[in-house]
Amino acid sequence: MISSCPICNVQVLTAELQWHANAHFDDDQLQTDMELAHQIALTQSTPNPLLLDTHQECNNLFAGDPHAQGASSSIAGSSSLQGSVLDEQVSCLLQVQLRSNVQEIQGGVMNLLRACLESEAGSSTSMISGHVDHYQSLSSEDKGWGCGWRNIQMLSSHLLKQRLEAREALFGGSGFVPDIPSLQRWLEIAWDKKFDTLGSSHFHNKVYGAKKWIGTTECAALLRSFGLRARVVDFDSTESSGPHSKNGKHAPKRVQGPMDKFLIKNVSPTSTSSELCREDAENMRGQQVLVDWIWNYFASRHSDNSDSSRRVLVSDKTPLYFQHQGHSRTIVGIQKQNGQRGNQDRFTLLILDPGHRTSDLERALRSKTGWQRLVKRGVHTLRKPQYQLCYVDPGIASSEEMEQLKTIDSILKC
Repeated sequence: MISSCPICNVQVLTAELQWHANAHFDDDQLQTDMELAHQIALTQSTPNPLLLDTHQECNNLFAGDPHAQGASSSIAGSSSLQGSVLDEQVSCLLQVQLRSNVQEIQGGVMNLLRACLESEAGSSTSMISGHVDHYQSLSSEDKGWGCGWRNIQMLSSHLLKQRLEAREALFGGSGFVPDIPSLQRWLEIAWDKKFDTLGSSHFHNKVYGAKKWIGTTECAALLRSFGLRARVVDFDSTESSGPHSKNGKHAPKRVQGPMDKFLIKNVSPTSTSSELCREDAENMRGQQVLVDWIWNYFASRHSDNSDSSRRVLVSDKTPLYFQHQGHSRTIVGIQKQNGQRGNQDRFTLLILDPGHRTSDLERALRSKTGWQRLVKRGVHTLRKPQYQLCYVDPGIASSEEMEQLKTIDSILKC
């Protein structure tokens, strides 16, 4: 069913009407929206019947997708028919997907962050990503459950701006970051294409319209379905060799969230034995392993190789989707405070949190007052036993590689 928004008169799916309408009242945007509604009213006095038909057609098509109840029997044994349905779903979604609302920051949030970092006293070096837009969770839409989707939007904003091959591939080449309902549809299409089949079964192959937490595996599956080389890295500082340790005491168990319970973990060559994992956990306390990896990640490729003396360097690497139990954020860089008098270097993560208001973030960065509280996270704050990261390597996967990418695995760092 199609309904008209009572605020701006835009035609939206009835299932999304409350979500869409409530968004008009967030962040003091009502006046702007009313002006927009007036402009729309002047040019669109009656609903577009073609648009209504397209919305209804897509709604019916997704209701009868290959994983819908009762639909599988009609297409069983016919991969060509299933492929045809998927093609039609993609075609429809390209017509009805909506651009996500994002509060524009003049000059860009990353340029403001760079200026703040350069103005700090002391001896430090920072590595940051290029362009990233901040997407905040809204009380009327996704507060309490949508952080994962917001981090996908932040990562997507970087890919669309910084990588031409990603811009041409993502979201049908639309060139914009879709809203959460559209992203949910894209994830369902990825599942129908057999990306992360084990993980999709946890959600019963359905996520559209649901207030369900997602994580790094869902992010990777969605991006991989467009041919992007999304990778997942696990950091685990717990011992999980058995229910009891050697001294008979109860050993800490591996904690898995709803997004990674089906994750297939492959131990990397740098941590192939349980002895090494335990040594890393004891000697480096897990957190240091994480920040060392993040520093090396951003430092491995940056566009300022000719001037190593600069305090802030822009990395060519994507931001990191940063997942832990209960929340996820986006790591856009890392700062290293040089150790003095024999002390070790001190690392600080630079993070964009969807739980923060964009207006508060902009105000703090522009005034260079209180921005550290919103952006900086020291090693001492990394108290969770497990963390997951998702990033995207350059390039588009070949057909053969696409088949391999359908299984979501990770590199395990202990």
